Amino acid sequence: MMVRFLRSGKWELIGIFVLASFVSLLLTFVLWKMMDPQSSLLELKLWSAVVIVVVSGAFGYWAAQRFDQRVDTLHLSLKQAVNGNYQVRITEKGHNSFVPVYQEFNELAKGMEAKMKLLQRLGEEKIMQEAASNEAAVLEERKRLARDLHDTVSQQLFAIHMCASSLPKLQELDEERAASVMKQLIDMSNTAQKQMRNFIAQLRPMELEGKSLKEALDKWFPDYCQQNGLQGRLDWRLVEPLSEAKEHQLFLITQEAMANVVKHAKAEGCTLTLAETERQVVMTLVDDGAGFKADAVGRGSYGLSTMQERAQKLGGTAEIVSKLGSGTRVKVNIPKIYRGEQIS
Repeated sequence: MMVRFLRSGKWELIGIFVLASFVSLLLTFVLWKMMDPQSSLLELKLWSAVVIVVVSGAFGYWAAQRFDQRVDTLHLSLKQAVNGNYQVRITEKGHNSFVPVYQEFNELAKGMEAKMKLLQRLGEEKIMQEAASNEAAVLEERKRLARDLHDTVSQQLFAIHMCASSLPKLQELDEERAASVMKQLIDMSNTAQKQMRNFIAQLRPMELEGKSLKEALDKWFPDYCQQNGLQGRLDWRLVEPLSEAKEHQLFLITQEAMANVVKHAKAEGCTLTLAETERQVVMTLVDDGAGFKADAVGRGSYGLSTMQERAQKLGGTAEIVSKLGSGTRVKVNIPKIYRGEQIS
């Protein structure tokens, strides 16, 4: 009962007010004893008023500081929770009126942490199941199509090129016409072969295929940039290993973001950065393209909805920030809450 009484905010303020009044009266009494007996009643009243104002101001400032510190502690913890740090806890020390609030916040944060761990675990399991079923079938079909194109169309184009190369022999029949046709066929066949090589390369599956995310990006990212005339730079800053599901989703999000750069950005270069904080994995893709006005583009455009869905499966977020004439920045945050441990 006494603890509950001490923790009540109104009684704490009343106690400070009573203490301030007692100190004011005590100091006033001491002041009266120290003053010259010949002093007038007006002087005594003025000095008494000064003592009361100073003491009341000092105690008021002290009380405000106490409450400000408690509010600031709660505010800082709330900001950390909003930024994805669900492991934050407030130390419940003393018997102040904010202890019940701190306890409720700690319970809330503890519950959110457990739910986020469960969300990430279930999300990772679902991702790997999908990768083993739906996407596996799609990737297998892409492999088959790539093989068929290589065995048929590419060889036919090569045959056209060989036939076109033999056209100079037709010069005996019509030298001027044969030369013109020869040049056209050679140019067309060379162009068709280059296009077909790019087409086959794009059809080949882009899954990790037993590689780590870094190994896959080291191979895929520069090749993709070269095929599409981009100056790409990969900045890898991750230290802690990622789970298989996180690597899978980040790779797919990277592919989606890079496809948007090629389709929409009209960029000359881009930088892909994978970094981490104590609580999050952060993927950022910045290009030097034309950019766009945020209000002129639908929410589902530029693949944002797809990237958001992939990030949300792991409890993360994805956002696109762009300004007309200043390029575009894609940022994906994934909390590092579930690391494969068992959840009780």
